[in-house]
Amino acid sequence: MKKLINAADDVVAEALDGLTLTSAGIARLAGSTTALRADLDAVREAGHVTLLSGGGAGHEPAHAGYVGAGLLSGAVAGEVFTSPSVDAVLEAIRAVASPAGVLLIVKNYTGDRLNFGLAAELARAEGIEVATVVVADDVALAADAGAGRRGLAGTVLVHKVAGAAAAAGLPLAEVVRRAQRVADTVGTMGLALSACTVPAAGQPGFLLDQDEAEWGLGIHGEPGVERAALPPARDVAQRLVAAIADDRAITSGQRVVVLVNGLGATPPMELSIMADATARELRKRGITVERLWAGSFLTALDMAGVSLSLLPVDDELLAGLDAPTTAPAWPQTVTAPEGAIVPAPAPAASGTGTLTADDPVRRALEAVAETLISHRDELTELDREVGDGDLGISLARGAAAVLAESPDYPGEDGPAAVLRAVSASVRRSVGGTSGPLYAILLLRAASALEAAGPDDPGRGWAAALRAGADGIREVGGAEVGDRTMIDALVPAAETLQTQLASGAPASTALAAAIEAARAGVESTMSITARRGRSSYLGDRVIGHPDPGAYAVVLWLSSIASTLAPA
Repeated sequence: MKKLINAADDVVAEALDGLTLTSAGIARLAGSTTALRADLDAVREAGHVTLLSGGGAGHEPAHAGYVGAGLLSGAVAGEVFTSPSVDAVLEAIRAVASPAGVLLIVKNYTGDRLNFGLAAELARAEGIEVATVVVADDVALAADAGAGRRGLAGTVLVHKVAGAAAAAGLPLAEVVRRAQRVADTVGTMGLALSACTVPAAGQPGFLLDQDEAEWGLGIHGEPGVERAALPPARDVAQRLVAAIADDRAITSGQRVVVLVNGLGATPPMELSIMADATARELRKRGITVERLWAGSFLTALDMAGVSLSLLPVDDELLAGLDAPTTAPAWPQTVTAPEGAIVPAPAPAASGTGTLTADDPVRRALEAVAETLISHRDELTELDREVGDGDLGISLARGAAAVLAESPDYPGEDGPAAVLRAVSASVRRSVGGTSGPLYAILLLRAASALEAAGPDDPGRGWAAALRAGADGIREVGGAEVGDRTMIDALVPAAETLQTQLASGAPASTALAAAIEAARAGVESTMSITARRGRSSYLGDRVIGHPDPGAYAVVLWLSSIASTLAPA
């Protein structure tokens, strides 16, 4: 596995050094891997309780990312997934010690409990007042299972409530009470889509099949409670919410906060989808979502997956969660009670009337659409070899939109009006580069067709094709020889005009135009691209046709198939 590191033995220290550069106010305790607030003297002078947490590294941004005013005073890190030693924790306690006392927030793992626990005993022997809160929020395990339930992402909420209480100047006993209250009621359960890779190991801790997921795993890659096929996000949310709600007795009418936590390699897009699915599931249960955060809060290195944490709240806990903090990893966001939707502006009127089924323009449009849909996979595969693999999907999406909307096109207003309506369909339905390029082709073609008038339809359509090609050249910046659709479109347009000007029948002229387009496609196989996504691949595209140029041949051929022989 590839990692952006220097040496496996140095990752924890070097990562902490990087954090101190990107987050003003966080300092590193000399000779250790402990992060501290740089203003600890002011905290002590104010008579505030100090908070220390930590554990093995590999859970970033936890725990050092939660060091700051209103949150942790310090965070001590061991090696990746390894509890810090007793002496390292003791040194950190001494560094944050305050006359008001120190609270240790510890996740329920045997190593953490032993090392933090013994360090607390030693610190008390030195006269430092120390209290401990242990977090065991993993509802996937039975409460009496083995070493007990593991501490997961719910720990972050314990940090926040305790940090706010300490920042408010509350005594140690009250800070402990509030922290313990959260620890006792927060529930978390996770789902892994892949294993994580410890830098020193260099390979994943376990393997999952392509469609498989691990339910209820820990944050170090420990096995979960079940391995099964991955369902849609809505079903994942339903199962996780059900497990937590049942375990923590969260029922209709209660208020909760939700933490949707990525495990390290989960894209923000998927976390937002999970946030939406979770909110919907909770609303169905009659549970009020007071706050909803989605992001990577306590990870497992590069594991793909998610965990949900639900915490029942009242005004006291909400105030603690909403209290300000300078810690860089706490989400500086405001939760909306419901998703906001702004009405879309009404589109400009597209004309009146309908395009009848026997209209030749509609027959040609439907032939083009059906061809592009039937060749979706072929175009996708061609594009995957030289680009990003979305061309077939994009064109098929646009084709489906044209088929659905073609009956409503303004046929009685003439073919130019129809082309403008098709342009709007393509513009709405096709993203990427294909959508705007085909939209401008259709718009320019409509204007040229309108200007040509009805006297010579063949030459009008030839002018329209040429105008469309010129529009793409102008907007896209490509020319013949750049390895784009222009390499097929321009020769086809020029040939069609030349053939018709020489008196050739429309069908003959169009057949010649298609052959010119095919030759253009053939030429792209020996061209190094200068435009489009293929331009990033250099000589690797040699020997492969440009898929955009090939698509031109497909839709020109389908148009030709609708013409009666001349």
